[in-house]
Amino acid sequence: MPTATLTSKGQMTIPQEIRDKLELKPGDRVELNVLPDGRVLMTPTVPLASLAGILPKPKRAYTVEDMNTAIVEAVSRKYKRR
Repeated sequence: MPTATLTSKGQMTIPQEIRDKLELKPGDRVELNVLPDGRVLMTPTVPLASLAGILPKPKRAYTVEDMNTAIVEAVSRKYKRR
């Protein structure tokens, strides 16, 4: 089991084995949560910018009016069925 040593400044280096498993790179941020049993859960956070481009581009641009119309139609269909 990998271990780390805490420095006098409260810092520690995450062992390479753990960084590799979590795919951590310099500058990445991690969230630390203390569980009720005293264990610490370390979870990499995903910067919002890294999510850019993961969805396909829409075939056309939709206006607010288009979206409002779609919402009204969906609600109308939902309550018409009852």
